Amino acid sequence: MKRRLVFCVLVCVIVFLLLTAGTAQTSQRVIIDTDPGIDDAMAILLALNSPELKVEALTVVPGNVDARQGLENALKIVSLAGRCALPVAGGAQHPLNQKLITAQFWHGKNGLAGVELPASKCNADSRFGPDLIIELVHQYPHEITLIPVGPLTNIALAVSKDPSIVPLVNTIVIMGGSMTGGNVNGAAEANIYNDPEAAAIVFNAGWMVTMIGSDVGERTLMTRKHLTELQALHGPESDVVAKLAEFYVTRSEKSGYQGAAMYDPLAVAAVIDPNLVTLKDMHVDVETKGEFTRGETVANRMGSDEKNVLHGDHYEIEGVIELKPNARVCLASNANGFLQLFIQRMRGSPQPLARAISKMAKP
Repeated sequence: MKRRLVFCVLVCVIVFLLLTAGTAQTSQRVIIDTDPGIDDAMAILLALNSPELKVEALTVVPGNVDARQGLENALKIVSLAGRCALPVAGGAQHPLNQKLITAQFWHGKNGLAGVELPASKCNADSRFGPDLIIELVHQYPHEITLIPVGPLTNIALAVSKDPSIVPLVNTIVIMGGSMTGGNVNGAAEANIYNDPEAAAIVFNAGWMVTMIGSDVGERTLMTRKHLTELQALHGPESDVVAKLAEFYVTRSEKSGYQGAAMYDPLAVAAVIDPNLVTLKDMHVDVETKGEFTRGETVANRMGSDEKNVLHGDHYEIEGVIELKPNARVCLASNANGFLQLFIQRMRGSPQPLARAISKMAKP
């Protein structure tokens, strides 16, 4: 009888360890680099409520708001979520080579729709954001997924200071760029437009960038229907998200959209469940000099450029020059699936998805 009891206890322990190991394997370590506006806040809360992700840090970059306001917003968001142990570090104070462009028009005076969150109980990490990124990548080699959902200034600074992190990063999934025109003008998406030089550094760093662009975000809309679902949840976090979403949806409708583009949360969701997006490998360049196209992400769908060779007074095409892909470009999203996931997680139902997450890892 005693032997049987010991055997049962051992079996239970082994099963528990196996289940624990399985859970650990499905949780990706991520760093979210953010310029906390409305959709950034939604993205952060989605990540913090998703067991597929283990958020190791938030680093703050100026973009939707200035660096000071962004850090304050980030601290209030993690305080709301009860996650004061999470490092939140300020980073760059301005873009690499131009003046900052903030977006209170879209995000409200404080970047959070004018919603006044309670004063944060959390303290900022004393480390410089890019240095924290470098430190964590070396601490967890091949395990960290970077999710920048703002301008790429902090990521560019980290890569420039320590290029050795590039092969040590599991993958990088950005919200930025577009295949089909911009959202600040005819060519450029806001995050890339706010620091094109930083974006050029990131796209040319030597890793595969997964690009969740504004064109797909604008086909992934939170509508009045989804807003009503959020408003019915009545939880501390979901109530805040509902207030943010109401402002965001209303502002978007006034600008002629059918709903609010879920730019940043879609980038986080693409890490949680890669099946929510359709990706294609391409070579992407960032325009930094064009009068009308500065900040444009130029995605080469053909995989090659024509090879022009000088013959006397003219050039002739003599074949093509193959281009190595540097990005996995998002072509489409499962908008309904994403919004179901988002609302479920705001409801406080964080059951892990059964789908494998390893698809996002680099080959």
